Amino acid sequence: MTTINHPIVTTNGVVRPTVAEIDLDRLTRNYRAIADHVAPAGVMAILKANAYGHGLVEVARHLEQLGAPYFGVAYLEEGILLRESGIQTPILVLGGILGNQAPLFLRYGLTVTASSVEKLEHLEAAAANMGVQARVHLKIDTGMERIGVHYYSADTLLEAALRCRHVFVEGIFSHFANADSADLTSAQTQLERFNTVLAAYKQRGLTPTLRHMANSGAILQLPHSHFDMVRAGILLYGVYPSAEVPRTIAVAPVLSWKSRVVYFKVVQPNHPVSYGSTWQTEQMTRVVTVPVGYGDGYFRAMSNKAQVLINGRRYAVIGRICMDQMMVNINWETAYNNDEVVLIGSSGDETLCCEDLAEWAGTIPYEILTNINTRVPRVYKQTENQLLRPDSE
Repeated sequence: MTTINHPIVTTNGVVRPTVAEIDLDRLTRNYRAIADHVAPAGVMAILKANAYGHGLVEVARHLEQLGAPYFGVAYLEEGILLRESGIQTPILVLGGILGNQAPLFLRYGLTVTASSVEKLEHLEAAAANMGVQARVHLKIDTGMERIGVHYYSADTLLEAALRCRHVFVEGIFSHFANADSADLTSAQTQLERFNTVLAAYKQRGLTPTLRHMANSGAILQLPHSHFDMVRAGILLYGVYPSAEVPRTIAVAPVLSWKSRVVYFKVVQPNHPVSYGSTWQTEQMTRVVTVPVGYGDGYFRAMSNKAQVLINGRRYAVIGRICMDQMMVNINWETAYNNDEVVLIGSSGDETLCCEDLAEWAGTIPYEILTNINTRVPRVYKQTENQLLRPDSE
């Protein structure tokens, strides 16, 4: 077994009691399950928001070893960090670009999302000035209303691209607003609009080699949207994008979140616990303190709702969750200092998943994962040599 501790969160080799464990074997299996399902399309691994809380650089290094053909990030800074960490895989920055950022995209060899004529022209000027060729993916807005030229105005972006001499249009893409819904009416409409733009571009002589639209929801239930490449985000990390999607690909959660008991006490009857006195005992109660709180991304909104696992049993989080600590009611049962406390993951026959935390917090699993603070150490575990397939030499 290989364990890699995040270097900035250790003290003399001792890791903080609260850690996020990243199972690289599961990441491997998830990636391959998605790749096999969508073949011959390729898989762009989406690494934005610290790889959905899993650790940007380490996840990228692992997926690069697996042969992932493309990475997607949200911001320029994420792409630069990957390049400065030695990542050579093509990287598409999915978010909007400011004109003065263009030289940095070119310097670091990052692929640019060209979402308007103006941004494309900025990029053309920067590439001409630096004597290089920029690589872009044109962004078509088919109904998300976020960034991208509207599908009904896409000719303007096409014409601008055809005028550019220092820009290589490698790809074209759009994004679904409702591909994780049981009702796919909206998604089908968006797909039709995108296909119309693709047909018009082909007739005008522009045929990008990488057409992509499918996010995790569309990977699972819209095979006609897979085109040349899909964008695997939360599904890659073993979490389904909603409860409504069919689970047509078997994936498993990559991240487990754990802490340990650091204090044990007996609380007298009718004594309140934590800020605001929102919970109090009715009888003599054993309470343990766990060193994790909303400063780590364990949402305060889960106060008096969340549960944790200790020694294979479920226990309630009581009182308001503090910035750095929280209290757990173990009734009249036993727990000791240093006992493992599972926030996400399994203990014995019990399992808590990020969907559970999302329900308690009134949010979505995406927000649970991406809000696990960077002060929580990421510990990477790998037991299988899966970089090559079993039939590979």
